[in-house]
Amino acid sequence: MTMAEKPMLLDVNGLSVSFATDRGFVRAVRDVSFSVREGEILSIVGESGSGKSVTLLSLLGLHDAKTTRVDGTVSFRGQRILELPASRMRRIRGKDIGLISQDPMTALTPVYTIGWQIAEQIRAHEAISARAARLRAIELLGEVGLSNPGEAVDRYPHQLSGGMRQRAVIAMALSCNPALLVADEPTTALDVTVQAQVLDLLLRLRKDFGSAIILITHDMGVVSEVADQVAVMYAGRIVERGPTEAVFANPLHPYTWGLMGSIPPLTGPRLARLRSIPGMPPTPDRIDDGCGFAPRCRFARPDCARHPPLHRLGSQSALCVLDPAERVALRENELTLETEA
Repeated sequence: MTMAEKPMLLDVNGLSVSFATDRGFVRAVRDVSFSVREGEILSIVGESGSGKSVTLLSLLGLHDAKTTRVDGTVSFRGQRILELPASRMRRIRGKDIGLISQDPMTALTPVYTIGWQIAEQIRAHEAISARAARLRAIELLGEVGLSNPGEAVDRYPHQLSGGMRQRAVIAMALSCNPALLVADEPTTALDVTVQAQVLDLLLRLRKDFGSAIILITHDMGVVSEVADQVAVMYAGRIVERGPTEAVFANPLHPYTWGLMGSIPPLTGPRLARLRSIPGMPPTPDRIDDGCGFAPRCRFARPDCARHPPLHRLGSQSALCVLDPAERVALRENELTLETEA
């Protein structure tokens, strides 16, 4: 069965997230739509502050209802989950949808051992004894690559290295064999060797358990290595999306060009310098209905002040005013890097 033939697992349509401020509600996420099929890996990529984490925490119900307004629909296995009461949503989180937090040190409670915390997660969703849950925790710690899991199960978070804590958080997220795993920058702050091990682990989990994965990252190298689909996010909007291979071979949006142009090539002549995207991402209160990337874009024009049109090219799509004819020439010039003499 091809990926396109597999059942739809998660469908997000028109998700918008607003936060209460002294000046009223400010939208941080704007009309975001995407879908994930069973066993598929979707990577949401973008700079810090683009709205990646807010999007996924909101669709999981991990927001303060008193200060946050969430609009749109989120369907998981055909069931709308934004409208569910908190008790029903808690039964889905952890059991059907696992979350790997961005910072494992703050995700783990410092006064309990990692084994106790994993066992608590299991017992919250399954009818199982404390002893059986502990044995399952030891098994999970071994599966994620911790040496001597029988000893590691009784260690506190501060007694583990950053990579070991990240593996413990992954073990907790996988404790109930979730159908969907949400990984919020799981390789951030890890050294290169541990990053590769974590990515290999995610791929092995997809292979062994058939879990779908949403991977949040700002690393285009990680995206190219593991993702089936990619959504490029900027200023609270998904500005480009499509199959990973197609997006890397034929990026459509100038922001995607900037992300890809900042990656040093592994082959060819040595570069004089890498290109960077000028300026800084806007804060949510400074984003209007026009293209959020326009102030940093070298190809901005008056039409960018209006809501950008959606252009489609096969299975790809992008929010940009550039027409297909000029896009090719501009992209070729933008991605041509200067080399040392």
